[in-house]
Amino acid sequence: MFLVNESISEGAMLLPMARTAGEMPKLLGWNLPPEEQYLVHDHWKGFPAPPYYMHLMLAMIYFVLMNTSLIGNGIVLWIFGTSKSLRNGSNMFIINLAIFDLLMMCEMPMFLVNSFSERLVGYGLGCSVYAALGSMSGIGGAISNAVIAFDRYRTISNPLDGRLSRVQAALLICLTWLWTMPFTLLPLFEIWGRYIPEGYLTTCSFDYLTDDQDTRVFVGCIFTWAYAIPMVFICYFYARLFGHVRQHELMLKNQARKMNVESLTANRNEKSQAVEMRIAKAAFTIFFLFVCAWTPYAIVTMIGAFGDRTMLTPFVTMVPAVCCKIVSCLDPWVYAISHPKYRQELERRLPWMGIKEADDSASTTESKATVVVDQAAGNGGDNVAN
Repeated sequence: MFLVNESISEGAMLLPMARTAGEMPKLLGWNLPPEEQYLVHDHWKGFPAPPYYMHLMLAMIYFVLMNTSLIGNGIVLWIFGTSKSLRNGSNMFIINLAIFDLLMMCEMPMFLVNSFSERLVGYGLGCSVYAALGSMSGIGGAISNAVIAFDRYRTISNPLDGRLSRVQAALLICLTWLWTMPFTLLPLFEIWGRYIPEGYLTTCSFDYLTDDQDTRVFVGCIFTWAYAIPMVFICYFYARLFGHVRQHELMLKNQARKMNVESLTANRNEKSQAVEMRIAKAAFTIFFLFVCAWTPYAIVTMIGAFGDRTMLTPFVTMVPAVCCKIVSCLDPWVYAISHPKYRQELERRLPWMGIKEADDSASTTESKATVVVDQAAGNGGDNVAN
C-alpha cells in the first residue's frame, strides 16, 4: 500500500497510494482519457493516486463546511437584507462579504462530485468554472476585509459624520467586484496565466508550477494584488483604529484631571464601556482569520513559482484549500455575531439559537451624551489654550 518515491526529494518517502485490482500502482491522472491528459501538470504525473478513503474523508469535511457556510451566510443575508434597522452603508459590506463566501461555497458541490469520481467532472470546463469561482470569492473576500477595516476605522474615529452613506458603500462594493475581475478573467481566457488541476486533481487553481518567467511574474502579481495589498490596508486601518481609541481615552483622562473629576466616562453603563473592547477583539479576529485563510495558500504558490517544488506534494497543496473554506464558514459568525442589533434580530427571529442581547436604546442615549461631553471637553481645552 505504499510506494517508495525518490523523485520528489533526496530521501525516499513512503506515500499512501491507490492500487488496481492486480496490485499495480495507479498514478495521478490514471482515470483521465488520453485526450484530457494535458490537464495534468508534469509536476503531478510522478505522484501516486491517493486511496479512495482520502477522497471520501475530504468529501465529508467539505460537506460539513458547505452546510455550515450555507446556513451561516444564508442567515446573514436574510437578517441584514430584511431588517430595516440594519439597512445602512456599513452593513452592506457584511452582506457583500457573505455573497463572496457563498461563491466559495458553490465550489463545494463540485468538489464532492469530483471526490466520489476520483477525477475532475467536466474536465477542462469544470476546472475553469471551479477555479474561477475560487478566484473571485478569494480575491473578493480579501479586498472586502480591507473595505470593512476602512469603514470601521472611519466610523469609530469620526462618529458624527464619518459614516458612509448607502451610495458611498455601493460604490465601494462595486470596487470590490471590479477588483476580482483581472486575475479571474485573465487566466480563465488564458490571456495571461491559466487554470489547472492541483493536489489530488479534484480541485483547480491558477498555474503556479510551470517553470518559466511568465508564470513567475503572474504569480508575483496575483500575490501582490490578492494578498499583499489587502493585508497592508487591513493592518493600516486597524492600527489607526487602535491608535485613535488609545488617544481618545488619554484625552478624556487628561481633561478629567483638569476639571478635577474622577472620570468623564463615569456615567457610562457596563455595556457602553465594553463597546471599544468588543470592537478591538473583533478587529483582531478578522485580521487573524485573514492570515490563517490565505497565508498557507500564498506560501504554497510562492514555493511553486520561486522555491523548491519538490516540497509540494498533493496532500500539501490540499491543506490551504481547506483553510480557505473553513474561514469562509466562520466569517458570518465573526462579523455579524459581534453586531449587537444583529444579535437582537437573531434573538427575536430564531429564539432556539439561545442568543441573548440586551436592548441598546439606553446605551445609544448615553453614547450621544458622551459625544456631547467629549465635545465640551474639547472646547474647554481650546479655551484653556487660548
